[in-house]
Amino acid sequence: MDKAEAKKIVNNYSFPTEGGSYMGGIENRPILAKSIDRTVTDTEGKEYIDFQSGQMGAALGHQHPRMIKRITETMKTMFHSSNTMLNVPRLRLHERIGKLLPRLPRSVFLVSGSDSIEAAIDLARKATGGLDVLGFHAGLHGSTSYLTRSLSFNWNRRKHAVVAPATTAIMAPYCYRCPLGLKSPECSFKCLDISLELADANFTSKPAAMIAEPILSAGGVIVPPKGYYKKLKRELEMRDMLLIFDESQTCLGKTGKVFGYEHEEVTPDILTMSKHFGGGLPISAVCTTDEIAQKAVDNGYFATRSHATDPLLCAAGEESIDIVVEEDLASRSAHIEKKIKGAFEEMAKEHEMIGDIRGRGVLLGIELVKDRETKEPANDALAKIFNYSLEHGLIFQSRGTRGMLNVIRLVPPMTSTDEEVDRALSILNDAIDEASKTLGKKTSAAAAE
Repeated sequence: MDKAEAKKIVNNYSFPTEGGSYMGGIENRPILAKSIDRTVTDTEGKEYIDFQSGQMGAALGHQHPRMIKRITETMKTMFHSSNTMLNVPRLRLHERIGKLLPRLPRSVFLVSGSDSIEAAIDLARKATGGLDVLGFHAGLHGSTSYLTRSLSFNWNRRKHAVVAPATTAIMAPYCYRCPLGLKSPECSFKCLDISLELADANFTSKPAAMIAEPILSAGGVIVPPKGYYKKLKRELEMRDMLLIFDESQTCLGKTGKVFGYEHEEVTPDILTMSKHFGGGLPISAVCTTDEIAQKAVDNGYFATRSHATDPLLCAAGEESIDIVVEEDLASRSAHIEKKIKGAFEEMAKEHEMIGDIRGRGVLLGIELVKDRETKEPANDALAKIFNYSLEHGLIFQSRGTRGMLNVIRLVPPMTSTDEEVDRALSILNDAIDEASKTLGKKTSAAAAE
């Protein structure tokens, strides 16, 4: 299938889409035909290094041989099973997660990340008897229901005809662009104090929970400062609220630890997993404590989908956990982080547009600016870098918040080789150099040379 045929199909049969500003719209992007390891190939035979890990779901790499073997073996016995019955892969996955998360041993399985968020919110409400839920203004938690969309404040909620009641945003701890113009840690997290004071005034009933990501990925790979979540957890406990960590994009090795929350001094009350949890297949989980699970069930809680406990998906979930743990992919993520951050720190000496380098493990963000003093977002520069990189065989996604689209988000598979990382960095270096020439912007040090 060539691009002309693809464009015709998109125009005639697909739902209309904004398509983005890159490559003239989504219908003009490569048509992917196959994938293996860290490489995807289009219908014209061109190969790309996939530093977006698919849609964040191929963090083990595409078609990991252990995943193929486990899925093939399971397919020979049972694809699908009633969720009102038990099956062996389901039981094994419950036990595997319980041992991996001894403080949050109770698990419920669903299909998508959005499913797990909706189920986690309902769990918190049933366990606390509360209703109001808080989220970060740069957070994103799904798009399946008006509840998950209403808590995805990084998208403009006015896009939706109706938003869910009792959903309120608080300021994200975006230190690079502090809305109060303060510096951490001297600020003592004033943004949180002010946000919670406003939240207290706006609660429509007894509050239930706060939902947060250990790293705010779609909002621009925002990493809250050290100690922020510890204070947040303390404040929530004072209000009898639960802390939900959406680990869709941070779980199972991607941050340099098995779970993103391990970088903080807190354990969430509820944790959700999805994305690469299934090794490329769609499965998600909601995990919590014995006490919270019991309280919620006593108040009528349940969460399920027709395919939520399918043996095929549960087997994939167990195998992906085993791969991450047995191959120590968290350590590999930490190694990749050092390589990529080190390379961008060197690039920043030459290119003023590199304003901030952040993230953990293989979830990394490089924020581009027109000027480091004003921090004016360099959206146009990122568009040029994206197009150049795609043309030269590298896939990544752009991210940002509140109208900004100026953050290079890199999510290389945890299995990426040093050679693949070096190749991707070489493409990005050339892309940034080309964009800098167009904008006429380099650092004063580089200009002096």
